[in-house]
This record gives sequence, C-alpha cells and structure tokens, in this order.
Amino acid sequence: MQKRSSMAVHQQTSKPNTTTIMKGKTLTSIITKTAAVLAVCAATSAQAGTTSAKAPAPVAPAPEESPLGFTLDLGYETSYYFRGLWFSNNNVFSSLAVTVPVADKLSFTAGALYTSTVDTSIGGVGTLDYSELDLFAALNYDAGFAKFGLAFTNYNFFDTFSGSVGGQTFGFAEAPDSTIEDARDLAFTVAVPIGSMNLYGTYVYDFKVDGHYFEAGADYTIAVNDWLSIVPSAQIGYGVDYYSYAEVTGVDSGWNHVRVMVTAPIKLTKTATLVPYIAANFSLDTRELINTVEGANDLYGGVKVSVTF
Repeated sequence: MQKRSSMAVHQQTSKPNTTTIMKGKTLTSIITKTAAVLAVCAATSAQAGTTSAKAPAPVAPAPEESPLGFTLDLGYETSYYFRGLWFSNNNVFSSLAVTVPVADKLSFTAGALYTSTVDTSIGGVGTLDYSELDLFAALNYDAGFAKFGLAFTNYNFFDTFSGSVGGQTFGFAEAPDSTIEDARDLAFTVAVPIGSMNLYGTYVYDFKVDGHYFEAGADYTIAVNDWLSIVPSAQIGYGVDYYSYAEVTGVDSGWNHVRVMVTAPIKLTKTATLVPYIAANFSLDTRELINTVEGANDLYGGVKVSVTF
C-alpha cells in the first residue's frame, strides 16, 4: 500500500518514448473494493487516511466508535493516486477493517482494500485494465501527545503494477518495477494533534524494490456545525529508489509529489459518514516523466460512505 495506497508508469504496447513517458489507463470492469483503512495509518499516509492501504479520502472525523470495531468504506474517485503516482481513472473501491484493543493504549487493526477502474480510456492506445487488492495489519499506540503505528501491507496487482491493455502489461520492459504483480512494505507512522490540527509523518520500506518512501503532512478540521466539517490537508513525499523507473527516466531518488485536498465529512447517522473530497496532485522530480497521461498536475475528486458496526 495506499497500495497501495496510490504507483505506476505505463508504456504503450510499443517501445516507450523516453522523452515523454506515458502511463496508460482504462478499464471496463466494475469491481468493488474490499479494504481496510488502518487506524494507525489514518493520520499519516500519503493518501490522507492510510499509510499503507490506499484511500481516496483524507483525514476526517469518523463515525462514532462501534461496539464490534468494524469500519466499512464504499466509494468512487475520478483518479487513483498513491504516493504521488497515478494508476487509473474512474475507480470504485471498498474497504473493510477491524480494530481490537490489545492492551492499555495499544490496539491491533487488520483489513483489506480492493479498488478497480470502471473506465480508463487512453487516446490512441485503448482501454487500461487496473485492479488491486491490499491486505494489511497494524499495531497502533496512543501515547496521548502523539499516535504511533507500525503497519505491514501486502499488495496484489491483478493487471500488473502498471495495469494492462489488451491482456498485456502496460509497463516498461526496461523498468522491471513497472511490471510486478505483488509487493510488500512496512510503514512507521506518527501523528501529533495540536488543537484542531494534525501533523503527521510516514516512513515506508518496500521489500519488493528495496525502496524507501518518506512523507510529511498536516490537516486542519473546521467544524461548521454538529454534522458538517471542512478539512483541508496537504502532504509532500520523497522517494529513494521507490518506483521511479530509473532505467527509463534516469531519476532514482527525489521529491515525489505535493498533494492538497479538501474534504467535507457529513455525519449522516451515529455510525455513518459521507465524505466528499476534491484534491490536486502536483508531480515533482520522480513523477514528472511518469504521470503524463493526466499531465504533471491533476485535479480530481471523489466520495465515500464510511460505516462503523
């Protein structure tokens, strides 16, 4: 993960252009995703809600705590980004997670997330198929002044990391990282609340590519009334040998992206919350030559329903 979270360069079925590297996207199957949003990751991830599992919605007030500890998310997003890397468009997703107490201030979270494109059409190329399943587990510790997390995520890329067109991977033969079918990473997270603001940071080690990812971010909750809040947030990421496709781009380390986002969590019931959002992804050093289908900068949005039980 967000598999995860969001991480793929695509090439056309012919040899890629090393000057303008195009990532492909398009998918005709509608799939719902089964994923869990880690409690520990919820405040420290690049996807603004998870450190490992990918989630389109940023940090936001959650529904009231449920007796069983389960959280179910269902949603749609116009573009799927994870840690600054574009994967596909028009994704539907679902996630399921359960959190149980282990000891005083210590809890354990486990879950799964599934996301798939409904329609990612690339002019002159075709339709991109992309689907992904993330399974994860995490330990969360609430020290009062800060929350700490340790999360392990297993990513499964059913159409390869870069998706597929016509049944063939859309990745680069020269860059093996773009054609992998699975990956695993370990994430360390910290979130520090300061009034209505949260400051958070993430470090991720990817076992598959022996890469490192760092992220820092902040969000601020503006309570409009007892059922509506406005939550602006921003993040910046840095990668070291982290899915930059250096064999093609010539860049192995550097700043990944900056993302700004605004969500408007709407409390529907005691256990259900509707979370619409709008965001902008700005590609930096290691993403400029990769996120070219949508351009280096992309405005996108989505919505999810989160239910606890």
